[in-house]
Amino acid sequence: MFLTLLDLVGSFAFALSGGTRAVERRLDPFGIVFLAFVASTSGGIVRDLLIGTVPPMAIATWHYAAIACLAGVACSLAYRPIARLAAPVAVFDAIGLGFYAVVGTRKALDAGLSPPIAALLGMMSAIGGGIGRDILTAQTPMVLRKEIYAVAALAGASVVAIGDALGLPDTLTAPIGALAATTLRLVAMKYDWNLPQPQPRRPDEGIDQDPHER
Repeated sequence: MFLTLLDLVGSFAFALSGGTRAVERRLDPFGIVFLAFVASTSGGIVRDLLIGTVPPMAIATWHYAAIACLAGVACSLAYRPIARLAAPVAVFDAIGLGFYAVVGTRKALDAGLSPPIAALLGMMSAIGGGIGRDILTAQTPMVLRKEIYAVAALAGASVVAIGDALGLPDTLTAPIGALAATTLRLVAMKYDWNLPQPQPRRPDEGIDQDPHER
């Protein structure tokens, strides 16, 4: 029940990020709800398929579709109050990132995966919704930029994986992991923390110059 609650909260946060992006792109009401659904369920669907949960929970129950519809309507009717938040898409995305990272890790552990692999799957389920949302709105997914995004999800997922190895309860590790992932993502956004980015080599580098031209 506790994990289900975290999963639904994370889904709603991702759905708000998708709905907000759809309103920014001036999509119609169907497009708003559809993008909210994609953002809120893509990561969970990938997670469930990889651990053998068929059909995935996102399409096996009505709850996730209802959450997407609710978030889409909220974004359509209350976009201006939501937009007053600093970078609303990124804020909602960071919240969903934290919740999905811990839920995905816990479900992977329950499926019998080792803690390191479970943490990786938790990270994958956390970044899936953002990837789907960004691709459908013709943007480079956040995970492919130099921003700290997947690393934040992996940090939160690792808290749950390590806690499970130590025998700690989910009621302790899951909130800490979700808070760690969300906080790291938000702080990285605020202070513009980025992963090192390789510098492309200039065409003239490595070419021996004529001694008379030096």
